[in-house]
Amino acid sequence: MKKMVIAALCGTLAGAVLTTQVAGPMIAQDATKNAKVYEQLDLFGDVFERIRAQYVEDVDSKKLVEAAINGMLTSLDPHSSYMDSKAFADMTTQTRGEFGGLGIEVTQQDGYIKVVSPMDGTPADAAGIKSGDFITAVDGENVQGLTLDQAVDKMRGPIGSEIVITVVREGVTEPFDVSIIRDTIKLVAVKSRLVGSTGILRITTFNDQTYPGVQDGIKKLIKEAGGMEKINGFVIDLRNNPGGLLKQAILTSDAFLNEGEIVSTRGRNAQDSARENATPGDLAEGKPIVVLINGGSASASEIVSGALQDHRRAIVVGTKSFGKGSVQTLIPLKGDGAMRLTTARYYTPSGRSIQSLGVMPDIVVNQPVVDPNAQGTEAAAADKESKQRTEASLRGAISNDSMSEDEKKQLEEDRARTEEAAKLRDEDYQLAYAIDILRGLSAVAPKQ
Repeated sequence: MKKMVIAALCGTLAGAVLTTQVAGPMIAQDATKNAKVYEQLDLFGDVFERIRAQYVEDVDSKKLVEAAINGMLTSLDPHSSYMDSKAFADMTTQTRGEFGGLGIEVTQQDGYIKVVSPMDGTPADAAGIKSGDFITAVDGENVQGLTLDQAVDKMRGPIGSEIVITVVREGVTEPFDVSIIRDTIKLVAVKSRLVGSTGILRITTFNDQTYPGVQDGIKKLIKEAGGMEKINGFVIDLRNNPGGLLKQAILTSDAFLNEGEIVSTRGRNAQDSARENATPGDLAEGKPIVVLINGGSASASEIVSGALQDHRRAIVVGTKSFGKGSVQTLIPLKGDGAMRLTTARYYTPSGRSIQSLGVMPDIVVNQPVVDPNAQGTEAAAADKESKQRTEASLRGAISNDSMSEDEKKQLEEDRARTEEAAKLRDEDYQLAYAIDILRGLSAVAPKQ
């Protein structure tokens, strides 16, 4: 017994000694690390003063400090940056849904400006700018070496003024210039229309207008169709939607889910981590949903498509999304500026991080480049087919008296919808594919 007690005491003492031996170096390491930080700050101060005193021209101290701060942030990742008071005010305005410019969402890659997506109905969209384009020069000035915010500033200007951007596009051998007239960008976050029996919700961005727009759009579609029972499903079109406010993405996802997790965010600190869950209530009332995405669908778009996909609430169609799975926090600073800092990654309900991977569609459908005037298109084929001789066109053909007038009218309406779908395939193949899926699902659904 005595030996056991002694052994126990020896073990305790050995543990205490071991702890002391580990803790000592850890404290020393922290002190060394702090000392190195202060040395680097002294170095920064030294460089700053030498620039002010010895640079060939007078420098603006404020701009120099702001450039240093921005350099720190942009070295972290493509989405962290410093915003002065003007840039911060512009961003605040943008999230409200109205701002001046070209109408493109951009990021930075390999020193150049990459187009995430053009926004619907904007000057950039009208000029033919595409997702994946690289902007290498603005008005003849190379953008390489500029920060993202600096490049964006160069693209801004008075409404009605002309800007010439140089574009490098995959599949095009030589860079080419595009002339664009700047305009006030008024974003309509949600557009709705009825195609046959299918409700289309085109969501262009996630700003303060998005969720109210979804609510109003569905109400409008139900009224136009003559009741929810007349709608076979909904297409949520998120193509070329660059994202926006996280809260709006959560609300939009919740609009079609009754329960379960929507998204989780995980950061370095506990306060940057959270889980968002759906609340009861489905605006679509259980109707089938198809979500359309492509390489221009980013951030908040990926949260919505990922949530609906994981819950099997929607079939995701199109091409792989952009792959921005990080969350930025706007932190106001002295002088009315702010920094945009990446503070967390977000995860879909199944625990997927889509950072650099994107959301993979359930059904991959590429958007073919089709010449509407070319022979052999589906619309041309349908038109040709409609002009061919049929039994009904023959002289003296016997009429069909087995159908009532209402049945004949219904048949003609069905035929018109089919022909409309054929034409749509030439205009927007991906959307036509999504509508076909919903039409097929309604055809095999059990009768109520």
